[in-house]
Amino acid sequence: MNWSWLFDASICFGDDPQSTWTVGPALLLPMLTGAMLYGTGAFRLWRRSNRGRGTRLRDAGLFTAGWLALVLALVTPLHWLSQRVFSAHMIEHEIMMVIAAPLIAASAPGAAMAWALPRSMLGGTGSLLRNPWMRSLWSYIARPGVATLLHAIAIWGWHVPGFFEAALREGPLHYLQHASFLASALLFWWVMLPHRSGTRLGMSVLHLFLTSLHTSLLGVLLLFSPRLWYPSNTLTPELWGLTALEDQQLAGLLMWVPAGLIYGAAALWVAGLWIRESGRRQIDQSGGSYALRTR
Repeated sequence: MNWSWLFDASICFGDDPQSTWTVGPALLLPMLTGAMLYGTGAFRLWRRSNRGRGTRLRDAGLFTAGWLALVLALVTPLHWLSQRVFSAHMIEHEIMMVIAAPLIAASAPGAAMAWALPRSMLGGTGSLLRNPWMRSLWSYIARPGVATLLHAIAIWGWHVPGFFEAALREGPLHYLQHASFLASALLFWWVMLPHRSGTRLGMSVLHLFLTSLHTSLLGVLLLFSPRLWYPSNTLTPELWGLTALEDQQLAGLLMWVPAGLIYGAAALWVAGLWIRESGRRQIDQSGGSYALRTR
């Protein structure tokens, strides 16, 4: 049975194939379900209490922006182009990992989505999340080093030529590639961003810089390689007026500079927060010591 419709069903508006939008249920249904869950839960929270409305509005804006970035990457004609032009493929992946994922992670959507669930499901979901095995697994993968490693494995593993080209040929593998990019990026940014209690800012700075370095390295390797890594993804680079090798070089440059800069800028921002927090802690400690001496 041909399951390609599940992943690659599309609608073309007009005669130009570059106006093709992807509407495969495997992509569209999870995105619509997530949006409906968040919207329903956020609305219920909004009606329940006036407290924290400003924060909830900010979180809703972050989630909406992240969700729209996923639509841009996976539904608009960019997705159709990504299967034919490697640099478009790179843009698609970077939008998912360094734009959509941090925005959604920063919105902390778990509480709103939980409020969208029926009461009959809420108890079972809570029991599952409180299960010692689940809590142990989460506490392990939510460590900065583990989250960084999983994100790196997803990025480097899927860029191995054999795996990358297999994902282009097989819809389910392509879906798995996108899912692993997005899931590992969501975990990575959730652990690194300082929106949750217990975030160790110094460790976040270190791992953000490490991720900036290793993703930039992969981009440099693609940029300066004298041979094509993924011939199947450079069959029609003339759509953007490029040769196959120029297409690969542009993709490498996109991974090296814009994506690397986003990880690096996030590291500098968190470093600023870390320095400010350390300064406040020192002032508090100095004030406490002075109060003890003057008693």
